[in-house]
Amino acid sequence: MTLVQPPMMVHGGNHPARAMRLMIRDLARGRQGIAEAGDLKVRPLEAPGPGVRVGGGSALIHGARPWQGAYTQTNAGDAVVDVTPTGPFARTDLLVLRIEDPEFEGERDPRTQDIGYFHLIQDISNEATPAPRDMTAIPLARITLPRNTAAVTEEMITDLRRIANPRTERTLRTVHPQGTEKVPGKHGHWAAWPKDAAWDLDIPAWATRATIVITLSGLRAEAGSIYAELRMSLGERRSKPTVVDDDGTTTRRATVVLADTVALPPAYRGTRQHLVVQINQIDKYGDGDLSIARGTTVTADIEFTESPV
Repeated sequence: MTLVQPPMMVHGGNHPARAMRLMIRDLARGRQGIAEAGDLKVRPLEAPGPGVRVGGGSALIHGARPWQGAYTQTNAGDAVVDVTPTGPFARTDLLVLRIEDPEFEGERDPRTQDIGYFHLIQDISNEATPAPRDMTAIPLARITLPRNTAAVTEEMITDLRRIANPRTERTLRTVHPQGTEKVPGKHGHWAAWPKDAAWDLDIPAWATRATIVITLSGLRAEAGSIYAELRMSLGERRSKPTVVDDDGTTTRRATVVLADTVALPPAYRGTRQHLVVQINQIDKYGDGDLSIARGTTVTADIEFTESPV
């Protein structure tokens, strides 16, 4: 194949449509899917009936043939897609956003017909998620219809969208305490500790999840056995607790890792939220002292990610 000349980079050239599609493919880094987290979400009709609605948004769709390139599609507002009611047998359908470019497949006339459209593939396998291999399309949802059903409801729709190039943002914070700090005296209750293990985080407006790993290295335990739970708190979101269960009697050091993935509600996105470590030491199972001291290091690894919502 000879070089495909790039579009819109010189005056007076005659550029094939394929040149634009190949440029889109390169800019998309070879990936396909919706553009942002809320794009092209499939929902029931406002009054459930024999159809679904596809929300607004954009997508990148890669051609099924070699060197076909990639297409962009934008849906402005809701689009209604009819779903045929079932009879005596249940049925599973696959809803895709399809491109039918007559240069490669089908016989649509781009001058009078849409080459991009929402397409319902009926009666697929219950576990099928990708579009057929020879079809230029991306899957949006699987619709599982019981027998004798006309109205599509929320629980019948399985979201299959993927973001073409999801955004991520990762930060690393460290704390090196310079003095000794024991667990607050009122045990049996959750308390913020250590006091320096606290950060104000700016949540990106596009973030839907936060994966947080906090490592407390060189915790000091002494004067008896210790049983304590530690967790993270981001805003009003709490992680699952991690347990410190130490039956020693001499002075010793320990490392504790807290890790969880927290779903970020819409109210958190684009705001500043407080991240803190909390501890609940339970004296019923041990009366030793847990503290941070010189030589303790607290590390917080925070990654915000974008996924369909």
